[in-house]
Amino acid sequence: MKVVIAIAPEKYRDEELTEPVAALTKAGIAFDIASTRTGNCTGMLGGKTVAGFAFEDIDPKNYKGLIIVGGSGCQEHLWEDEILVSLVTYFNDKSKVVGAICLAPVVLAKAGILKQKKATVFENPVAVLEMKKGKAVLVKEPVVTDGRIITANGPAAAKDFAAAVVKELQDEFW
Repeated sequence: MKVVIAIAPEKYRDEELTEPVAALTKAGIAFDIASTRTGNCTGMLGGKTVAGFAFEDIDPKNYKGLIIVGGSGCQEHLWEDEILVSLVTYFNDKSKVVGAICLAPVVLAKAGILKQKKATVFENPVAVLEMKKGKAVLVKEPVVTDGRIITANGPAAAKDFAAAVVKELQDEFW
C-alpha cells in the first residue's frame, strides 16, 4: 500500500507533513511526496523536504490514498492547481482515501467532492467562503471524516488527522 502526500513547494505547514509521515511510517505504509515541481520544499517553520514527484508525474492507480498538507503556501500554490484537483477527483471517484488539513480542504471543495459532505477547514474567511462555494457542510471539529474523505482544521489537529487517515487506509471494508 502506498499514498501520495501533496505539499506546496514553499510555506507548507511543517507539522501537517511530519505527523502524517510519522504515522504512515509507524503503520508501515509507504508514501511519495509530490508538489507542483520536484526538488526542495520549505515549510513555514523552516522544515525542509524533497518532493520526489511533480503532480503531473503521479499515476493515481499506484496509490490507495492522497493527503494534502496545508499552510499558507497551500492557498498560493495548490488551490488552483488543475492537476492536483484532477487527482482529488480521481481518488474520490475510485473510493480511495482523500485527506486534507488546514487550508488544503479548499482543494477538495474546488474539485467538487465536498458537496453535502461534512468537512472542516482552518478558520480563514477566504477558505470558509471557498468551502461554502463547494457546498461543504462545515463542522467546527478538529478532524472530520465523511466516508473516505478526512479533513482537519490546522496544525493542532495534525496528529489526530494522521491517525484518522491511517485508520481509514487500513479499513478493509473498502
